Amino acid sequence: MDILQQTGGVETTAAELGVSQSIVENGSAALLPAILGGFKKAAQGRPDGLEGLNRLLDQLGGVSLLDSVVDPQQTPVEKGNAVLGQIFGSKVVSRTVVAGAEQQTGISSELLKQMLPYVAMLVAGYMAKQSQEKVSNGGGLGSLIGGLLGGNGNGSSDADLGALLDLNGEGNALDDIIGRAGKLIR
Repeated sequence: MDILQQTGGVETTAAELGVSQSIVENGSAALLPAILGGFKKAAQGRPDGLEGLNRLLDQLGGVSLLDSVVDPQQTPVEKGNAVLGQIFGSKVVSRTVVAGAEQQTGISSELLKQMLPYVAMLVAGYMAKQSQEKVSNGGGLGSLIGGLLGGNGNGSSDADLGALLDLNGEGNALDDIIGRAGKLIR
């Protein structure tokens, strides 16, 4: 959350959606674990792992995704929806994530659905920016995601990253997140 606040993304998103920054902060905090889990799953589904994910981030817009949210012009949310399509694979997953966040926060699912592409763009753009810096300094995307999830961020391997996100240890973090969201709905 600190990263999203520092980038100005929380303030911009709140202004564009016509809500308070605290609502965006609460909604983003509830959406972030699923978004990060989606990035991890996307990396696992690529034969070249995190390097392939890095290339995907570049194809989706890279650092410009972050800039698109914080710039004064209206955010092109279709770019965020493209990111979500790549990391979640279907709108069903997005709806499940939103439903879980609604149960957790009390924020309406309609507002969370509007917020989701903004948060995805902020995270993807920030990851692309930091990945460029980490690669030039000897780190990589795995180290960055590990750091974003509260790990030490110093040389986390793909295995360390998997352990952080995969709650039941069977190799798929997204099903764990969706399962938790489903329990919140019941």
